[in-house]
Parts: sequence; C-alpha cells; structure tokens
Amino acid sequence: MLHRLRRRARWLSVACLVMGGPAAPAFADPMPQGYRPVLAPGVVPARPRPTVRTVVARRGQTIAQVLAAAGVERREVEPAVSALASVLPTRAPLPAGREVTLRQAPEDDALLAMTLEPQPGRTVTVTRTPTGWIAHEAWPGQRRNLVLVRGTIREDLLDDLRIAGLPDSLARQLVEGLAHELDFQRELRPGDSFTVLFERWRDTEGGLLNDGRTLHAGFSLAGRGLSLWRYDAGEGPDWFDDQGRSLRRSFLRTPLDGARVSSGFGMRRHPVLGYTRQHQGIDFAAPTGTPVLAAADGEVTQIRWMSGYGRIIELRHEDDRTTRYAHLSAFAPGLKPGDRVRQGEVIGKVGRTGLATGPHLHYELAESGLTLDPARARMRPATELAGQELAAFLAVRQGLAVQVAHLQPMQEVAAAAE
Repeated sequence: MLHRLRRRARWLSVACLVMGGPAAPAFADPMPQGYRPVLAPGVVPARPRPTVRTVVARRGQTIAQVLAAAGVERREVEPAVSALASVLPTRAPLPAGREVTLRQAPEDDALLAMTLEPQPGRTVTVTRTPTGWIAHEAWPGQRRNLVLVRGTIREDLLDDLRIAGLPDSLARQLVEGLAHELDFQRELRPGDSFTVLFERWRDTEGGLLNDGRTLHAGFSLAGRGLSLWRYDAGEGPDWFDDQGRSLRRSFLRTPLDGARVSSGFGMRRHPVLGYTRQHQGIDFAAPTGTPVLAAADGEVTQIRWMSGYGRIIELRHEDDRTTRYAHLSAFAPGLKPGDRVRQGEVIGKVGRTGLATGPHLHYELAESGLTLDPARARMRPATELAGQELAAFLAVRQGLAVQVAHLQPMQEVAAAAE
C-alpha cells in the first residue's frame, strides 16, 4: 500500500511539473498496517473507479515522451503508442500545449486508455483490452450504424467470418480476443453457426468513414448457445455473458495468440529423452518470437535459465497459484524479479531453448505447489458485474439484443453515437 501511495505521489509531482504547477508533497500511509474495512452483511463493495487526469505536451515532446514525463512506465508506453500509430503519426512532436487525457487503474496507476484531439473535432483514443491495445478515432458529423452478420462454421472461423461479411480487421480482433478463453479447435464444429453485431461509421452523406467495434458475438456450438456482449465496466472493454460475467477468466488458458496445442497435460513419451513421464503442462507450437503473455496479474518470481526448460519466467498470483513459461527465446526488456505484471502483458517470446525439438511454449499452472491441467483447471470470471454496473450492462445488452433480433444480415440501422 505504501509503495503504491509513494508511486502515486511521484506521478502527481510529475503531472504538476508537466502542467506548470508546484510539485505535490510526498505523504505517508494513512491506514494502520493490516487494516481492512468491514462491510455490513450483504453489502457488495463498490469497485474503485479509474483515475482520470490531463497532462500537457511541452515544446518538442512526442507522445511517448509526454507519457514518460507523466510517470507512465515504459512497458506500458510502447504498446499504447504502437496502437496509436495506426491512426496518428507518433514520431513527430506534438504541438506545445496539446492536452492528453489519461485513464489509469486505481490500484497501481497502470495505463488503461489515453485520448487526444489532433485536429479540431477529431478525437483519437487508444484503449487497453485483455488482448492488447485498440485505437479508435471519431470525427465531427459522423453517424453510427449497426450492422449484423450471420454465418455457418465450415473449416476456419476467421475465413467464415470474412465470408459472412465481417471486415477483416474486426474478424481478426474477434478471433484473437476469444481465443484465450475458447478452444476453437475442440469447441467449434462444421455446421455450428454464429451471429455478430458491429459498428460502421458514415459521414452525413452516407459515405463510409470506417468500421468501429464488434459489440456482440453469438455462437451455437453443438446445441449449446454462447451469447457474448462487449462492454466497458471502467477497466477497458471486455466480453460478458448474459448475466454480466466476463468471458475472460482469472487465468488465460492460452497465454499467446495463434497457437496450436502440440502436447497436452499428462503422461507422454518425452520427444528428446525418449522415455515416458508426466508432462506437467501444455505445449503450444508457435513460431520463434511469438509474444508470450502473462496468464494473470502477478509478480515475477524467477526469470532465468533452468536446465531442460531453457529460459523460463515464473509468476506468483492470487489464490496461491503460480505459472511457468519455458523454452523462451527472449524475456521482455527490463523485466526482473519483483516486477508486477498485468494479465495479457507481454513477458517474453517463444523459442526452443533447453530440451526442445522445435519452437514452442511450455506452460505450467500450479496451486499450492500441485500442478494443474490449464485446460481443465477451475477458473473464476475475472469480473462479475453487480449493483449499478450490472443494471447499466443489462440495459445496454437489452438494447443491442433488440437490434440483433430485427436486423437482417448486412442490413444497417442508425444508432446513437457514443
């Protein structure tokens, strides 16, 4: 707690300096050690809301330099600026006095989103999601439409989404966003169907400006229905089921994108040593250099070479759980023991170090020292909406559900701009 408060004091001082004001004084922890507030029975504690603040660019500063001067850590600056580069040049200096609005997590000041206005009326925002950063731009006078696509699974979900009419960029985002929690190899079968609702932005004369976000995805999987809704509960957009439980679990089952399971958990014949023994994790075949993601929020406990595992990273998480990532080709720059990482943050890259016949990630999950099968282990939802947040989500979901029920494939209907 004291560490977090001191850190916040530092960025308050930096923010005041950036905006020309006096530095804020450091302060001590006001709560006694071990203090925990006691709630009345049945009272659901309100989740702390993100911190919103505005910083101002000085002469000659790029957006990355503005963020660094505001106290944002380098490993958060780089992916956010990289996403921003898809809609805005980021190497050129910002005009002196340009305001940048930051939204940060209340518990550790991690960057959740940033917004700036590069031209009058044009607003650019980049937002952290569980699977990476997404950029969005808004123009004056634009009109928001909703578009529905429907299709059937044949062989490849990505191709089937494109054939149904979902724009390529949105199809990729959808598949990548769901792949960490849904096993498309086992759960999707030929003949299953899907429904997707997304935004499309047009100018006042009807000309296409750009495609927006995917708002709903529904799947019929061998008789089982799965209905998902895109919603931002304050920590970046996420996928929720009909009851307001996030699809994202406390741990990612697949901690990298575009992976194929090459070896499951359990007894197997070792491909190098040649004898049969217990395989303590899951192997994901992927090209060398594929980013490896933290499966959950946690602390780095080991980052080193470990005999047959090659380069490894170990993280400690809540509920006495740990994860190990092995055979890595490289670690994330600057990552060291004691660092805190967030779920979905890049911590290393796939390789074939140690005893490995080809490039892959060996991923282990343990609880109280006992290894678990990551594909079958109990995973609670990362977020369960309650109270006013749940009511707001249900209202949004109901409004979108009406559109899904009445729209025909590729039909557009005007919707209120957000």
